[in-house]
Amino acid sequence: MAPTNDHPGEQAAQDPVKLLAIRDTPLSLDEVFRAVGDDAAGGTALFVGTVRNHDGGADVDKLGYSCHPSAEAEMRRVAEKVVATFPVRALAAVHRVGDLGVGDLAVVVAVSCPHRGEAFEACRKLIDDLKHEVPIWKHQTFSDGTEEWVGAC
Repeated sequence: MAPTNDHPGEQAAQDPVKLLAIRDTPLSLDEVFRAVGDDAAGGTALFVGTVRNHDGGADVDKLGYSCHPSAEAEMRRVAEKVVATFPVRALAAVHRVGDLGVGDLAVVVAVSCPHRGEAFEACRKLIDDLKHEVPIWKHQTFSDGTEEWVGAC
């Protein structure tokens, strides 16, 4: 049977933005994955950003994230752009703020769509735009005692 876009499950959901948050507590992969569950979705893409132990050739000991008060509203704007571009059934994004150690989860985003290709593309667009457009800043502390601020936008 040839696929058609006539079935409601092939379209974007009425309200696909299920979870958007900035938190100062540890993030949960399970919570984000559950938020994007949808019986009409054939593909779910999940991205997890973790604190790595190096950056730019230097060892990272720790980092802290901070954000502007408008950050959640900007997350919603980015999410709404993604759902306007792709047939998103469900979308979720959470970002951590505060002090994090190596290995901690910094950001978790997920998108479910009728097909895997759409889910991958939508998830990639979501995380890329969040990193470039949402006012969240990273303060890295390196093993040699130096530090730097990295802006998201």
